[in-house]
Amino acid sequence: MKNLHWLKEFSNNVRTGRRLSLGEYKRAVSWSKYLVSSGAAIKGNEEDDWNADLSQLFIGSKFDSGRHSRIYRGLYKNIDVAIKLVSQPEEDEELAALLERQFTSEVALLFRLRHPNIITFVGACKKPPVFCIITEYMAGGSLRKYLQQQGPHSVPPKVVLELALDIARGMQYLHSQGILHRDLKSENLLLDEDMCVKVADFGISCLESQTGSAKGFTGTYRWMAPEMIREKRHTKKVDVYSFAIVLWELITGLTPFDNMTPEQAAYAVTHKNARPPLPSDCPLAFSHLIKKCWSSNPNKRPHFVEIVSNLERYTDSLEQDPEFLSTYKPSPSNVLVKCLPNCNAGNKFTS
Repeated sequence: MKNLHWLKEFSNNVRTGRRLSLGEYKRAVSWSKYLVSSGAAIKGNEEDDWNADLSQLFIGSKFDSGRHSRIYRGLYKNIDVAIKLVSQPEEDEELAALLERQFTSEVALLFRLRHPNIITFVGACKKPPVFCIITEYMAGGSLRKYLQQQGPHSVPPKVVLELALDIARGMQYLHSQGILHRDLKSENLLLDEDMCVKVADFGISCLESQTGSAKGFTGTYRWMAPEMIREKRHTKKVDVYSFAIVLWELITGLTPFDNMTPEQAAYAVTHKNARPPLPSDCPLAFSHLIKKCWSSNPNKRPHFVEIVSNLERYTDSLEQDPEFLSTYKPSPSNVLVKCLPNCNAGNKFTS
């Protein structure tokens, strides 16, 4: 059956006797019209490349939803896909304009990205007040869902390392393209059937050249770097901070700051330099990396090139020594290297 799930959802509300608001009714009509539409065109310079042929799109069951979006599993040209539909609220022009800008930005970024650890873009279409983005379908669901299924403190360190390396490689590629994700969290990391992680959801991503202050920014406080919470100018290092929180999630299986509201978490991070507590048995290799990545000083956080290098080194060491993660100790070599130029300079003056 094609494109009838939103209509069923709408009719169920009618049967239960709940009165729909005018805004809900208008959105129901707009979604239903869109779902039975025979086609739509992308507006923009990349129209021929972005445009999806909706006559080849079959929408199946809904598996996720947000305030203004619904995500369906479906088929596009006989390929298993995920279909994200974004609906503009007609009663809020400012929010409608924001959602359109986010859609345009997300499609523009996805269109240019090709990497094993980045979600694959398939097509898009634009028919206000509803937009559609089609990507590959990830059978494993979100990383957050996976962690909830596993339970707290149950993911083996070797698996933590494998998943973290996938994420870091995807982010290294993203940063190499001059793109900031700005909403890196376990819900936006998806797993395929082989447990490969792919970075997804680029709705609030941007080019590094376009970053300014974070005033008016709508991210997710529990994963957000302190400079973004303070609405300061930000760099790629905000993603490194978020990566540290995700790595903490992988190790603990918990939600960061789960004993606080998002606003309380934001206050604790910015005013008390709070971070989620690391378990006492956390491998030193992981805790050392996490602490570097969530430093309050963005300049002290490593780039993803360094993070990937460290994780690859950990992986190689673990293959050679199964006890590596429990016996690892940070090398003091970095301190010595930093000292050498000063020592050499001193020798020149005394010689």
